Order: sequence, then C-alpha cells, then structure tokens
Amino acid sequence: MGEKKVTWLELFYDLIFVAAFSKSTHVLLHVEAGYIHLEYLLKFILIFIPIWWAWVGQTMFINRFGEDFWHQRMFLILQMLFVLIMTSSLSVDFDQYYIPFLTGYVGLRVMTAVQYLVVLRSEEKGSRRNTAHYLGTRFWFGILISVSSLFFDSWIRYAALYAGIIVEMIVPLAGRKHLMKSPTHTGHLLERFGLLTLILFGESVVSTLSVLQPQKGDWDSISFSILAFTLIVSIWWQYYDNVEKKVDKSVQTAGQTVIYGHLFILMSLSMIASSIQLLYLQEVHYSFILYYLFGSVFIYFIATSLVFHKYRYEHQRLRINHLGLFTAILAAFLAINLILVVPNIIILAQLTLFFTVYAKLTTT
Repeated sequence: MGEKKVTWLELFYDLIFVAAFSKSTHVLLHVEAGYIHLEYLLKFILIFIPIWWAWVGQTMFINRFGEDFWHQRMFLILQMLFVLIMTSSLSVDFDQYYIPFLTGYVGLRVMTAVQYLVVLRSEEKGSRRNTAHYLGTRFWFGILISVSSLFFDSWIRYAALYAGIIVEMIVPLAGRKHLMKSPTHTGHLLERFGLLTLILFGESVVSTLSVLQPQKGDWDSISFSILAFTLIVSIWWQYYDNVEKKVDKSVQTAGQTVIYGHLFILMSLSMIASSIQLLYLQEVHYSFILYYLFGSVFIYFIATSLVFHKYRYEHQRLRINHLGLFTAILAAFLAINLILVVPNIIILAQLTLFFTVYAKLTTT
C-alpha cells in the first residue's frame, strides 16, 4: 500500500471545524450554583458526537478513496458550506436552531454517502469496490432515520436524530469483514486524527489565554497561566511523541480503534480545556472541579493507552503494571486533594507532573 499524504484542502477542511468544536466546548462553561449540571454535560455530548462523526465520515472516505480529482474537490468544498450551516446553528437552545442544524449534519452525511456511490462508477474492483458499495448503501439507513426526526417534537425528535447517528456508527463495526479487506492507510489516518487533535489542543491554549487579565497584572494570574500552558505542553508531548516515534504505521487495519478511541480522546481534551478556565475562575465547588478534572484526565489516559497500544511496536507496548502505576498516581493526587484543600495552582502542578511522567515512560 503506497504512502498517502494529507492535502492542503484537507487541512482547510479541518480548520472549518474549529468553530464547531469550540462551540461544543463552551457548553461546558455553563455553571449554575457551583456545578455544571447534567443537562449541560449531556448537551455537550449530543453536540460533540454529530460534529465528530461528520468529520470522521469524510475523513475515512478520503483515507480509502480520496484522489485529487476536481469532483472530489467540489464535494469537499460543498461539505464546508454544510459545516458552516451546522456550526452557525450550534446552541444550548437546540429547539430553536434544530432545522438548520439537521440540514448541516444531514447535508454532510449525504455528501459522503454519495461519494461512495460515485466510486462504484469508477474502475475500482474487488474488495475496494465491495467496501464502497457496503458503506455507500448502508449509511443511508442512518441518514433516513435522522431525517425522520423532522416529523416529531420534543424528546422524540432527538431520539430519532441520534438513533440515526448510532446506526451509522454501527455500520463500519458491523461491516468489519469488508473493511479489513480494504484496510486504511494507517499513516494518513493517524496524521488526520493528529491534526484534529491539534485543534483541541488549540482550544486548551485559548482557555489558558482567557484567564490572563492584564488589568490586574497579578502574579497569581501569570503563574496560573504559565503552569496551565506547561500542562498542555506535557499532554501534547505525550500524544505526538507516541504518534511520531512509537507507532508502526505499516500496520494494516480497519482503523476502528483510532476512529472510536479518538471520540473519547477529543471529548476529554475539551473537558480538560473547560476545566482549566473553571479552575481559575473558581466558579464551581471544590469537590466538583476535582472529580470533573481528574475524571477528564483519566478518560484521556485510558483512551490514549488503548488507541496507541494496538499500533505500538510489540516490544514497546505498555504492560498492566504501567496502567496500574498511572492510575495509582492519579488516585493518590485526588485523595490528597479531597483530604487537604489545596490551591488550584497545586492541582495544576500535580496534573503537569502526572503527564510528564506519562509522557516520559511512554515515549522514551
């Protein structure tokens, strides 16, 4: 399988999603009576998943069948317009903007499904043609279920929308035997997900910058921002050193560990980004921010461990004792913080130390 490079148009496509992911993260900043209520946590998940899945759908098509043909360029550019429609309608008040949101999402998914059908008219043969046929016909079941949400009101509307999304997400898993016969370009896949992850790291940096308040000019604010930035850098170090140095890009798989594992990586990064800002503003209860922040870090740690484990060179794979060590470090820090009320800057220092150890032991 030849090497596949990310194109400039793909990079441009990713940048269009910046605003969408940023809006989803901002849902987590809705604090009432010292808590992020379950309503907003659920809304974050319900907003995030369609954005992620719309991006994944097109990315996987490009990974297997993408060529720099003019008609594929036109498909991608048209999809950008649907991304803008979907992004402009993202709001915690879903009901008011539901139709434009659905238009943007369904438009993206229809474009991707149609592209698979266009492949069937090309000279593709054998397993690749079977894969294109399978995905190009099966995705329509989920799309039509989501479209049917227009005929309902209240919670039933959302149940239909996400039932369709779930069906679409199951399609690649159910057709794994087809996809294994036309495996992904692993290097391209990791690079694309790495670039999307970089967008979320950017969101974390924005959260760090937002706590800078020049009108105060106090060293507490400056110290917090420097330490928060150091924390982000340590997370970045761990992720990208693994991608560059520790994974075997010649492995041929259906790519599903990378795809579905990154849902949790990306969601946890958004949660970490929001928690950095909330930690500084001190608008939430101490115990809540501890569970929220450490829970986000634990999700990220488990997700990255599972995603990279499958692709790491066998002699460099983490052992169960490594997972136990990292979990114990996080649990110890959380226990100390629950027993002794510590300053927020100390909490950041603890997590920075955790990710430094995590990066050191998994990348060297």
